[in-house]
Amino acid sequence: MRYHQSGNIPQKRHTIFKSPEDKFYYEQLFGTEGFHGISSLLYHVHRPTQIKSIGEPKDVTPKIAVDKNVTPRMFKGMNVTPEDDFMDSRKFLLVNNDLKMGLAKPRKSMDYFYKNAECDELLYVHNGSGILKTFVGNLEFSFGDYLIIPRGTIYQVELNSDDTVFFVVESHSPIYTPKRYRNEFGQLLEHSPFCERDIIAPTFVEPKDEKGEFLIKVKKENQITDFIYATHPFDVVGWDGYFYPYKFNIKNFEPITGRIHQPPPVHQTFEAHNFVVCSFCARMYDYHPMAIPAPYNHSNIDSDEVLFYTEGDFMSRNHIDLMDFTLHPGGIVHGPHPGAMERSIGKKFTEEYAVMVDPFRPLKITEEAMKVEDPSYKTSWLESEDHSLEDRSQE
Repeated sequence: MRYHQSGNIPQKRHTIFKSPEDKFYYEQLFGTEGFHGISSLLYHVHRPTQIKSIGEPKDVTPKIAVDKNVTPRMFKGMNVTPEDDFMDSRKFLLVNNDLKMGLAKPRKSMDYFYKNAECDELLYVHNGSGILKTFVGNLEFSFGDYLIIPRGTIYQVELNSDDTVFFVVESHSPIYTPKRYRNEFGQLLEHSPFCERDIIAPTFVEPKDEKGEFLIKVKKENQITDFIYATHPFDVVGWDGYFYPYKFNIKNFEPITGRIHQPPPVHQTFEAHNFVVCSFCARMYDYHPMAIPAPYNHSNIDSDEVLFYTEGDFMSRNHIDLMDFTLHPGGIVHGPHPGAMERSIGKKFTEEYAVMVDPFRPLKITEEAMKVEDPSYKTSWLESEDHSLEDRSQE
């Protein structure tokens, strides 16, 4: 992240700061790792600590259907059930001790505030548009936007339609841009597939000077608890620092290509503890005269591989629909479907877009995932099934 400043702040931190009406503003350090991690300083119209009541916690622990998985699987995201409420719509399909991932299909905007007090969040916008409203400003979003929301951010989501779809990742560690693309000062390097101009910080919004009862749903340890605060949480008159939500659009990722097929790490966009996120984007194919554009068969011995298909036609897979998830568990060889390698030869470019998450510890399969699984996927590499799969895709 880079330094950002918005609104009004005092010349010196931890000093008296007053309004034009001679009323005190209240400073808040918003950061992680006990004053050691990245942080921002926020200045509030009112004390941000005024709790009026706390409700009973609601357990939202994902229910596990398969604890130890070695089976290649496909989940039909189109069949995940939409919900009116933003939090109820969040259906986690795959989890481990480092992350949870799944889909959210909210039909209505949030009429409350939300804070994830233990996980950074990645919301990838598969469909729809709207505004992510936070206590440090607003981010308008639309198709292809990654919304990176640091833990502790208070936010609301305002939707422009009832058919919005988010691919959701909750990470128990911070989500960063790849270290190998940054120099010792944190600046993105010249050969990075994106740069600071592509990372959009929130737009400042005038503070809400309001008192009353304001519901903030707080998630901690797989429980959501209702907090009622006496003042509006979006009362920040100014802030500065390195810790804030931002957006990055997948179509601003500049693919790295070569004469022969490039391995998935060239598509890496984000990293966290024990997993990475990659963006497969429209790009030129390999340009060696004997190149095979389709990926080669490979075994991810030390990581699972999840692909979420978001736009275009994914060349290496048969009978794949948009919004599908595929899971290839570590240690089990996988590769192109029958016919995909042959079809790829001589092709010059692809228009596909997909988000890949590679966790370095095995994933557990939830009950929500099993509701939308396509059980035929595990045998879909059998050459004898090739014609039937192609026939099915043309139905």
